[in-house]
Amino acid sequence: MSHTKKGDTTRQVVRIGLDIAKSSFQVHGVDAHGKVVIRKQLSRGKVRPYFAQLPPCLIGLEACGGAHYWARALQKLGHDARLMAAAMIQPYRTGQKNDANDAEAICEAVSRPRTRFVPVKSEAQQAVLTVPRARELLVTERTALANQIRGLLMEYGVVIAQGIQRLRRELPDVLTQERLPALAREVVGELRERLGEWDRRITDYDHRIEQLARQNDAARRLMQVEGVGPMTATAIVATVGEGHAFQHGRQFAAWLGLVPKQHSTGGKTVLGRITKQGNVYLRTLLIHGARAVLQSSAKRPDRKSRWVEAVRQRRGNNIAAVALAAKHARILWALLARGEAYQLAA
Repeated sequence: MSHTKKGDTTRQVVRIGLDIAKSSFQVHGVDAHGKVVIRKQLSRGKVRPYFAQLPPCLIGLEACGGAHYWARALQKLGHDARLMAAAMIQPYRTGQKNDANDAEAICEAVSRPRTRFVPVKSEAQQAVLTVPRARELLVTERTALANQIRGLLMEYGVVIAQGIQRLRRELPDVLTQERLPALAREVVGELRERLGEWDRRITDYDHRIEQLARQNDAARRLMQVEGVGPMTATAIVATVGEGHAFQHGRQFAAWLGLVPKQHSTGGKTVLGRITKQGNVYLRTLLIHGARAVLQSSAKRPDRKSRWVEAVRQRRGNNIAAVALAAKHARILWALLARGEAYQLAA
C-alpha cells in the first residue's frame, strides 16, 4: 500500500487466522502476497482494541466455544469474519499442535475456495438454541438418574428392563415390596420424585420449543416435511437462518456431514460412508426423524416413500435412514432459501 509507513507491516495485512481461547488469542496475518506480517499473542482484553485499528480484512476462526461472539464483534469492526469447522482447518496444520500453528492453519484455510464455512449466528439465534440444548442436558441427566435407580434395585435382585416408561410403571409396585429394606425404599422413593421433577422440566422445555416453532414462519414450513418436528425445525432455523450461506441443498447436506466420502481407484469414483463432518446436533435430529418416517414408509404410496423403501430393501435400515435424512436436508434448504411451501410428490 502506497500510504503505509515504513515498518508498519500491520497496515498491509489482508488475511488473518485467529485462534481463540479463554484468556489468550493467537494472531497470524499475511499480506496480499501471502507474506507473514503479523504473528503475535493477545490477551482477551486487548483483542477488540487491536482489531479496531487494523484495516478491514478477512479473518478466519475455528467454530468453537465463543467463536460466534467474536465473529460478530469483528464484523461490527468492519472485518469479514468467517467460521470454519475443525475438519476444514486440519489439512493445513503443519508441525506440532499449538496456538501459533493453529492460527497459521486457520489463516490458510479461510483463503481456500473449497472451504465450507459455518454461518455466524446472531444473538437471537443463539438464544433460541439454548432451549433445545438445555432440554438435551436434562434428558441426559434423567437417563443417568434412571440408570442409577436400576443399579440400586439390582443390588436387591430387582431387575427393571430398559426404557424410561417401563421404569415409571414398575417403580410404584417395587417400592411396596418387603424385600427392599426400609432405608433403601426411602432413598429410591426420593430418587423417583426427582425423576418426576426431571419429567416435568423436560415437558416444560417441550412446550417452549413448540411455542417457538409456532411463532416462526420458516419453522412452520419446515414442519410440513415428514419427520421434522418443532425441535428440528427451530434448531435448523436458529442455526442457518434462511440458508443463504449455502449455494444449494447438496452443499447444506454436505455441511451436515450427510453425504458419502468419495475416493477414486482405477479411474472409478467410489462412495464410502458419510463424512460425519459439520453440525452433529442437526445431523442427529434429522437422522432420528428419518428413522421415525421409515416405520411407516412401507404403507405410504407417495414417491419418496417408495424410493426410501426400495433403499431399505437393498441396503438396510441404517443406510436408508441416512439417505432419507440427506434428502430431507436438501428439501429443508429449498424451503428456507426459496420461501416455498412443501408439497409431497404423489
